[in-house]
Amino acid sequence: MTRSKHGSSSTKARKPRFTSIEICAGAGGQAVGLHQAGFGHLALVEIDQHAVETLELNIKGDEADPAWAWESNNCKILSKDVKAFDPLTEVTNDGRWITQGELDLLAGGVPCPPFSHAGKQLGKNDERDLFPRMLELVGILRPRAVMIENVRGIMDPKFASYRAWIATMLEGGEYADDDGHTATEPGLGYKISKWDVLEASDFGVPQLRPRAILVAFRADVIGDLDYKWPEATHNAPMSVAKSLEPTMRERYGHYDKLTGSTEGMAAFERWKKIASERQKELEGKGGGVGPTLVGGSKKHGGADLGPSRAKAAWRQLGISGMGVANDIDTCTEKQTHERDLFGTDGPMLTVQQAAIIQGFPLNWRFSGGKTAQYRQVGNAFPPPVAHAVGKSIAKVLEEADKRKKKSVRNKPVKAAQKRKQDGSSEQYGLLDEAELRAS
Repeated sequence: MTRSKHGSSSTKARKPRFTSIEICAGAGGQAVGLHQAGFGHLALVEIDQHAVETLELNIKGDEADPAWAWESNNCKILSKDVKAFDPLTEVTNDGRWITQGELDLLAGGVPCPPFSHAGKQLGKNDERDLFPRMLELVGILRPRAVMIENVRGIMDPKFASYRAWIATMLEGGEYADDDGHTATEPGLGYKISKWDVLEASDFGVPQLRPRAILVAFRADVIGDLDYKWPEATHNAPMSVAKSLEPTMRERYGHYDKLTGSTEGMAAFERWKKIASERQKELEGKGGGVGPTLVGGSKKHGGADLGPSRAKAAWRQLGISGMGVANDIDTCTEKQTHERDLFGTDGPMLTVQQAAIIQGFPLNWRFSGGKTAQYRQVGNAFPPPVAHAVGKSIAKVLEEADKRKKKSVRNKPVKAAQKRKQDGSSEQYGLLDEAELRAS
């Protein structure tokens, strides 16, 4: 996916229609998508300091995109453990503390390791599981809508009882645990509209990245409205070769400029030809999409493109997955061009190019060293998917607002009609026929 340089040219800090708070915000993948869908972030909560600095850099920094002007003034970027987050005393809206029930959306990509196929899948027994805390925050904030993102693994049969518990906590009712014991919960007054898997490649992300997403609305908000799951925006997967071509050209061209050679552009043309041919061949076999980027944790994972199987898939696409390249200036300075640009398997991806594969805007910058930056990219929720889900949520909220306005508008008319039927006199402020028509 070729990333746009700017989300907007407007510098006016216009208040978004809907508000949101996001926990486990990471480097901002979900925040970007929800922002594009029309949500204004009141708070982004994240514990990793590098990711917090990335959010600060892109939302409040001197070179932040003007499209983030409202958040620059109104969004609190909180560097803290979400278990210590107290929204009613830490988040403001229009200059006052936020109150229960006014927030439009509570969103979060709670930690994936408890449910990931790459881990032990300990689920609720993993100390990193934050679904219970997310549910606590739902009870505290009573947002109009809830969106929770996680890896596909949570949809595995082994977690069926845990999913049932989460649903019961939101909606109320009876559930059975893994041991067959049943319990009844009153619920938080929500209705789960959808809990399913979306594939990022269906939304223009040139990567195999299935994500499990739960969408719920407060029962009084959704009422009899229908929530429609976002439909795919792309009939065919986005080409990795086409997505990377502009930045590959830039990298090789800049190398020639810095070194005074022509070797770079010659290598670029070779890469372009090979990558395009392999792309067509793989697409003919139903492939051609990049494998899942894996950021890993501080204990596990680093600046490479995943396990052996993933590296082999990248090699087929003309990319070396053995590491992450330095930016071109550092590459030239440290003389890592043979590894970064001219390797046998093809060039390595830079952090910026990994972010392209993840669907970030072109001007989104990352803080920290190369490994820390890549980890942020690899752990992110692709913005285009968050955008699509955000739009589908916003549509329901818009319909709910219209219904509410219509109800309020009809109240005086109905009240007046009732008083007239009851024979009430003018001294009680009864509307006459002209006033009724005007109403």
